[in-house]
Amino acid sequence: MKPLNYAILKYFTKVEEASADNVIEALKGEYGSFKALRKKDVINALMTAEANGLIEETRFELDKDGELAVYYHAHEEGAATINSYIKD
Repeated sequence: MKPLNYAILKYFTKVEEASADNVIEALKGEYGSFKALRKKDVINALMTAEANGLIEETRFELDKDGELAVYYHAHEEGAATINSYIKD
């Protein structure tokens, strides 16, 4: 099993775009018992990945609860970097 942050990054190499809620939903089967698989912590991981140039914001919208949902994707260079460091 990969560290959670690695799994989050790797997820972005397999989807067109995703929000924190999408990441949590996708990873909860394998990482559901991890304390860091909370929305606040996942958002922090996504913002860190964006600051490091691995992913970028694609859009934002209000979710069903009226909270801001920010969507990201791994651009070509970011995905290549992620894949070079994190193997399947």
